[in-house]
Amino acid sequence: MYQQPIFEGRTIMTPGPVEAHPAVLRQMVQPILGQFDPEFLKIMDEVKEMIKVPFGTKNKQAFAVDGTSRAGLEAGLIALIEPGDKVIVPAYGRFAYLLGEICERAQADVVYLEKEWDSPFAQEDVIAAIKEHQPKLVAMVHGETANAQMQPLDKIGAFCRENDVFFFVDMVATYGGIELKVDEWKVDVAVAGTQKCVSAPSGMSLITYNDRVEKFIEDRYQKERGLGADERSDRFVSSNYLDLTQLQRYWGPERINHHTEATSMVYGLHEALRLMLLEGIENVHARHAKNDRILTESMEKMGLEIYGARDTKMGTVIPILIPEGIDGEEVRSLLLDQFKIEIASSFGSLKGKIWRVGNMGYSSRQTNVLHFLSAFETVLKKVGYEFDYGAGSTYALEEYLK
Repeated sequence: MYQQPIFEGRTIMTPGPVEAHPAVLRQMVQPILGQFDPEFLKIMDEVKEMIKVPFGTKNKQAFAVDGTSRAGLEAGLIALIEPGDKVIVPAYGRFAYLLGEICERAQADVVYLEKEWDSPFAQEDVIAAIKEHQPKLVAMVHGETANAQMQPLDKIGAFCRENDVFFFVDMVATYGGIELKVDEWKVDVAVAGTQKCVSAPSGMSLITYNDRVEKFIEDRYQKERGLGADERSDRFVSSNYLDLTQLQRYWGPERINHHTEATSMVYGLHEALRLMLLEGIENVHARHAKNDRILTESMEKMGLEIYGARDTKMGTVIPILIPEGIDGEEVRSLLLDQFKIEIASSFGSLKGKIWRVGNMGYSSRQTNVLHFLSAFETVLKKVGYEFDYGAGSTYALEEYLK
């Protein structure tokens, strides 16, 4: 007989997923409503409006895509790409390569710009590449969790708009934790997810796009034959499930029958966004900034080094160089096994060289910071790292008491 799994609670301080807010989880056990029940449609309409606030947009189109953040990334990219289109992907960390792979699978001609992962691109370098390659689309990551670096976007967006180039941005790791300005930065398509600063379980992606994009994709709309064969297109989107032209009609007034909505996830998303707006989006950003500062400064009090350029470090991840002679995986295992605290390693050239401590959503709170720092110091002392024991946790407590 299979037993019901029962898990001991964790303090999740990774760059995602993070701890879901308890109120979000409670909301997700509400009774199931039909996807076209008037009460559920009201929830969907409110979600559409709330999604816009952390994005910093007044776009008409803003809704959720069933599936993790990757589903939204793929939906947005394949809606714009047709075989042979040229796409520039500036890569300064792991997840830009994901964007490039999605574009390649959509049969785009992908041009990668590559650099060391210690900082983002100078905007002028990206603009120079756009001038050289004349792409249809530029796809970038705003906040790269592999190295905790954040890409400035305003000049690139302005140049793309002036030159009729679509500008697609992955904002998965910054949405809800850092101020975003989709409209001001001239971003055509922006994507986020539920599992990071939104403080909901993984399983939905958030997307917004402007009238320019909506106009372009309209010619790609194709109605499913089971709903009627009166609207067909020679340029239809390659995926049915991730077809933005159908999804916007599912979330819009037409309410076409596209798929069976993940109603419980929408309940959770609604509550997570509602709580964010109730706290006040400026206050949410300030909370993340304060906890990021205290975590970063506490690490330095312990003699640890922060990886990468400081002026472009994102406020939702702290990248810590693993001291020489210290086994990074032993530290992570001790934290998880003995203290039920999870932090992350990294990828590619940074695998085994840095720890990544998440500062996202419901996990970004004072009790978590103090609990983590106290446990982290204890584990570092156990594995032989020499430092002023207690310096980090004491400093953090003093900062919170001010």
